[in-house]
Amino acid sequence: MRTSHRPRPLPSGRWVMTQRWNDLLFAHWPVPASALSSHIPDGLQIDTFQGWAWLGVVPFWMDRVKFRGIPQIPGTSSFPELNLRTYVRDPHGGTPGVYFLSLDAAKLMAVLFARTFYNLPYYWADMHIEERREREFWFASRRRLSRQPVMFAARYRGLGPTRRLAESHPGSLEYFLTERYCLFSRDREGNPMRANIHHVPWPLEEAEADIERNDLADALGIRLPNEPPVLHYCRRLAVYVWELEAVRAARARRRIPAAAVPST
Repeated sequence: MRTSHRPRPLPSGRWVMTQRWNDLLFAHWPVPASALSSHIPDGLQIDTFQGWAWLGVVPFWMDRVKFRGIPQIPGTSSFPELNLRTYVRDPHGGTPGVYFLSLDAAKLMAVLFARTFYNLPYYWADMHIEERREREFWFASRRRLSRQPVMFAARYRGLGPTRRLAESHPGSLEYFLTERYCLFSRDREGNPMRANIHHVPWPLEEAEADIERNDLADALGIRLPNEPPVLHYCRRLAVYVWELEAVRAARARRRIPAAAVPST
């Protein structure tokens, strides 16, 4: 397992789940951090790049979903997914990660599992992804059981690898948006939680997209700027996920009594 690119060592313990993400579009907009602050739990800090928080919409499809030590569950190993995400840090340890504001999935079992064991804001949705041409996709989603319509529809395609994006580097926007090796959630009392993840560096490509409808941010009362998003595409990526754990405050340094300090 390649680990030299990670900013921190692999977590202790064994991963509990693996999955593969396919044909992802990353569409990102810069937004004021104040627009997101009410959606982030206490104990986490909004991460910014060049003074802006970033809000991302990511449609893709998932397969090869498997839990360690458990036979594959029929009908749950491949399905489309859509998420609305931003980026945060654990202010105590400085660990950067992803914070999901909402996630929509086509499989009800996946929604129930993620809500139960990772306390992630998943929703069941009617979803469809179709490959129109090589690396060109049509993606559509409509959230089920919602008081208001929450829909997304887009055509997108990857434009092929480039030397600039072959492997993003620290300090670049691409690195800030994608090279994050944990996701944050919250427990039922609102305390921050973390699940470590591992994957190789994202093999990003330039992309183009025609987003016909995008209700995800509006459903949370967040207004996107009236400008085109920053776009990237990824063909596929295998991901390993560890169990959810509490985000613990860094231990304060214990003061040493003056009498215990050797005199000079």
